[in-house]
Amino acid sequence: MKLAIVTAYPPSKVTLNEYAYHLVKQFRRHQKVSELILLTDIAPSQAAISFEEAGCAITVKQCWTFNSMFNLFSIARAVRQTKPDAILYNLQFMKFGDNKAAAALGLFSPWLSKCMKVKTTVLLHNIMETVDLDSAGFTKNVLKKKAYNFIGEMLPRVVLKADPVALTISKYVDILEQKYKASNCVLIPHGTFEIPQEPSYIPADGPLKIMTFGKFGTYKKVEVLIEAVEKARVKTGQPLEVVIAGTDNPNTLGYLASVKEKYSHLADITFTGYVAEEDVPRLFSESAMVVFPYTSTTGSSGVLHQAGSYGKAVVMPDLGDLSILVREEGYRGEFFEPENSESLAEAISALVVNQAYRNSLAKANYAAATAFPMSKIAQMYMDVFTNNTVDLKTKYAISA
Repeated sequence: MKLAIVTAYPPSKVTLNEYAYHLVKQFRRHQKVSELILLTDIAPSQAAISFEEAGCAITVKQCWTFNSMFNLFSIARAVRQTKPDAILYNLQFMKFGDNKAAAALGLFSPWLSKCMKVKTTVLLHNIMETVDLDSAGFTKNVLKKKAYNFIGEMLPRVVLKADPVALTISKYVDILEQKYKASNCVLIPHGTFEIPQEPSYIPADGPLKIMTFGKFGTYKKVEVLIEAVEKARVKTGQPLEVVIAGTDNPNTLGYLASVKEKYSHLADITFTGYVAEEDVPRLFSESAMVVFPYTSTTGSSGVLHQAGSYGKAVVMPDLGDLSILVREEGYRGEFFEPENSESLAEAISALVVNQAYRNSLAKANYAAATAFPMSKIAQMYMDVFTNNTVDLKTKYAISA
């Protein structure tokens, strides 16, 4: 099979690039894949395609640009030139831009690929029906919300024109089937990027590091975490360090700089900035726990799956997709009320003072992560490319 993947790809800063890297890492080793074609937003000379393991050839073709109004046509041209047997689109609704028109136009690409007689699969990481437009940074304007909701109901119908549409959470499948009468949806879990050797669960020397990881400023706010850790220091009498790993959300540029200035009088707060792929293992291994200071969710959490793979306890709000992952995939965490620093301080303190409890959560999360390694996820997609998606949906809904 000559397989094309339309996606952002490292070192691109566009969302889902890391997910693509780990999918590619597995697809290239699959015996049924003879060539991988990355239809991406970066130059071939930049693409991180050097892997230690042997695998098939990889062709990188730069054919789309974030916020371009012409991505629909440039991707179609690249498909016509490369002639793949099948295409996988690695998407969420703002994949092709934070300009709403550019983002919407890009989502017509899977339909056009199908019209070109190429087997077209979409991996859709979120759906508009479950996104809080306020907290996710889309808009607070009432009229604009109505417009986005209208567009948000139109775009799933367009995306569903693809052959199979894969979703990472069962709730998304249910919504698309019930609301849009879709019959081509398949549930495939998010999966875990890397499965390191099981850790010792012994904390690193020095203050316990309380880490959060992501793109901040919209529905991910770090002020509540900083204030909660201050309270947890008092409650527990132990030295604690806050580690804020990641960058601003594109919709809130300058957010982390303003937070850094606001809390400059406090000690033991580290802002790492962008975290390169090779630095991720150290970041997680040095942390005592991972906190999710979210006010809403926009899809299956890659950070939760990473935390599990590195054997980390997590502290998270009991809301949205995080709650679903706990029920469906076996993750465990200490919960708190969103935006409530006192509640978050209590949750953090519970893990600080009770190492046995913290380790029990960490071990449960490692077990959950190892159940769905990316090698298994890649095989599920290979099955989708070649088999009956109805059978797959039943099989993987039960296993998830």
